[in-house]
Amino acid sequence: MTNTTIETRNLDQYGCPALEWARAQELLATESAAKDVPFFLNTVRPDGRPHSVGIGAAWFEDTLWFVSGPGTRKSRNLAANPACTVSVRLTGLDLVLEGTAHRVTEESTLDRVAARYRSGGWAAEREGAAFTAPYTAPSGGPPPWYVYRISLTAAHAVATAEPSGATRWTFG
Repeated sequence: MTNTTIETRNLDQYGCPALEWARAQELLATESAAKDVPFFLNTVRPDGRPHSVGIGAAWFEDTLWFVSGPGTRKSRNLAANPACTVSVRLTGLDLVLEGTAHRVTEESTLDRVAARYRSGGWAAEREGAAFTAPYTAPSGGPPPWYVYRISLTAAHAVATAEPSGATRWTFG
């Protein structure tokens, strides 16, 4: 998200100042890729119905990354329509990220992302243009797993701890 303009809109109705995007980024960087942080990917089925599923996500290099088996509903939905949201409860902050998911195949990028996942406790390894590991979440499908990054268009957060507030950020 370097060289990105950020438009901030304060959504708080009680007089609290707008939340800082840096707060969300710091929490994403420190808490993502941990086994106990619940991320949910929301996509749209070809018939227009919503689909939501838990994912293992990692914030790395100012980007949200996640994996998915090629035959899973989420991967098939993203192939047809890459628009998505990701919801997460972080310490003191409920956050929704909006954007477009892109499959990543560049080997050096995949190697860096695999290393980030390993630092969080998942033994991911690059094999060709995908990941393998001894295990994954049951919703991940069988290996290999595609790697996706989300190009953010917007995010909104509600603080559940001080400093309080609610904010929407639009990225351009």
